[in-house]
Amino acid sequence: MTTDVLVVCAVALSFASAARSTWSPCGLSMLASITPLAEEGRGHRYRWAAAWFVAGGLAGGATLGVIDGGFAALVRSLTLPSSVLVGVALAAAVATLVAELGLWGFRLPVHHRQVNERWLDQFRTWVYAGGFGWQVGTGLATYIMTPALYLMILLAALTTTPWVALALAASFGLIRGLAVLLGRRITDAQSLTSFHQRFHHAEPPVWRALVGVECAVTFVCAWVVSPWMTFGLTLVAVPVVVSRRLPSRAAARPG
Repeated sequence: MTTDVLVVCAVALSFASAARSTWSPCGLSMLASITPLAEEGRGHRYRWAAAWFVAGGLAGGATLGVIDGGFAALVRSLTLPSSVLVGVALAAAVATLVAELGLWGFRLPVHHRQVNERWLDQFRTWVYAGGFGWQVGTGLATYIMTPALYLMILLAALTTTPWVALALAASFGLIRGLAVLLGRRITDAQSLTSFHQRFHHAEPPVWRALVGVECAVTFVCAWVVSPWMTFGLTLVAVPVVVSRRLPSRAAARPG
């Protein structure tokens, strides 16, 4: 049962962290650089650039998954009790939520790196599109927008099943790659401006949804440890989360 809970939580985090990561500087750059409008200006076809980006994202996620699968195999070799595994997951989930909300000034390390946009003028479509996709698909090679990514990687390893860790990370990379399709209707300057205005306004609700997923994962892990633990966390967490004014926090985060 413990493994099933960890898998479900990791799946939710994989989707939520990938969606949130779309608002990274790299994600925004891709949604401005790999569009029908931009590819036409370079004399390339958008559908091929998008296909290579998606494939690169999947490959990047698989790369992360191979490494995470190795950690899962290592955890399995330790033969730790399920209570220890879920206890570690709970502690990490609490730390992730605290870092996400910036409570008491606590932050987890982040990586501020953007893809090299000069590739767009120097290389063929499959190189820059596939290369950009791979980098964002790994999750750790470019801007890290949320500590939920770390938690997803950890929970995948705690499942003690390498193929599950591989699938979870590959799913993350695939979702990041598919984000390029959001710009498929950008064919002129007006549609480009309109899209990015809508995209900007969508960020706060996406971030709030991510926080909701992190809260759910924390409470689920706490329930597995002890129902009383969930009750205690609820009494502490709900007032704190509500007081953080989530919409303004999302707008204030630099990534």
